[in-house]
Amino acid sequence: MNVDYLKICAALYREARLLDDRQWDEWLACYTEDVVYWMPAWDDDDTLTDNPQSQISLMYYPDRSGLEDRVFRIKTERSGASMPEPRTSHHVANVEVLAERDSEVHVRYNFNTLSHRYRITDQFFGTAYVTFRKVDDRLLISNKRIVLKNDYIRQVLDVYHV
Repeated sequence: MNVDYLKICAALYREARLLDDRQWDEWLACYTEDVVYWMPAWDDDDTLTDNPQSQISLMYYPDRSGLEDRVFRIKTERSGASMPEPRTSHHVANVEVLAERDSEVHVRYNFNTLSHRYRITDQFFGTAYVTFRKVDDRLLISNKRIVLKNDYIRQVLDVYHV
């Protein structure tokens, strides 16, 4: 596929900006209908869980309908964990192309998200593994696995934290 590195970075930066700007519908449009969105948990042996069907996950949506449900709850104020919505600042770094084949490109990057709510600023950081699929002239996310490296999480996590 040979995707331009700058286009990959631009797609990642755009997704982060849409979260920060709370542009939920535009953020959803960054994903394919069949996207798998997964944040595994750390087990007691400090190893990541590897099966979202049978092990604990911090977040798991097997397709975009789960993300759409989250956005619906956030937008309609039906998510107590999101009221009031936190102010966030997403930082994307160390973007690395891992592999390319057919119409897909696999990418790894590090992230740091600052989230401010109720006069407290929390920090979330980790590594994300993303598969982009070229659809028409756009790069859409068809798979996202987020490895959150925080040891302690004092609140419910949501899509805007990572």
